Formats: sequence, structure tokens, C-alpha cells
Amino acid sequence: MALAPELLEILACPLCKTPVRLTPDGQWLKCSQCGRKYPIEDDIPIMLVDRAVVESETPAEP
Repeated sequence: MALAPELLEILACPLCKTPVRLTPDGQWLKCSQCGRKYPIEDDIPIMLVDRAVVESETPAEP
């Protein structure tokens, strides 16, 4: 079961209030403004800032 399109239309990043979009793999909701990705677990979006993953544009150096 996937997320309802109606739900996707109203979800926004809790940090910057920008609408989030489903990632191609369907496992995350991503904010285009701040780059945070929120996990989807058992078809439930976990919209908590402390559970978000921030994608950096440059890879970290070892």
C-alpha cells in the first residue's frame, strides 16, 4: 500500500515548511529547500526533524 496522493499534497517539511516529494524509490519524502529526507516506515511518513537525513551536495572526505 502506498501513500495516498491526497496526503502527499498536504505534507510539508516541519523545519522549513516547503512541500515534500516522494523519492523515486518510494522510501523517503524529500524537501527540495533544505535537502532533508524523511523516512517512510510501513507506509507511514515519519515527519520528525530528528529522524531526517540531510543529503549533502558534496561527499565527505575520509
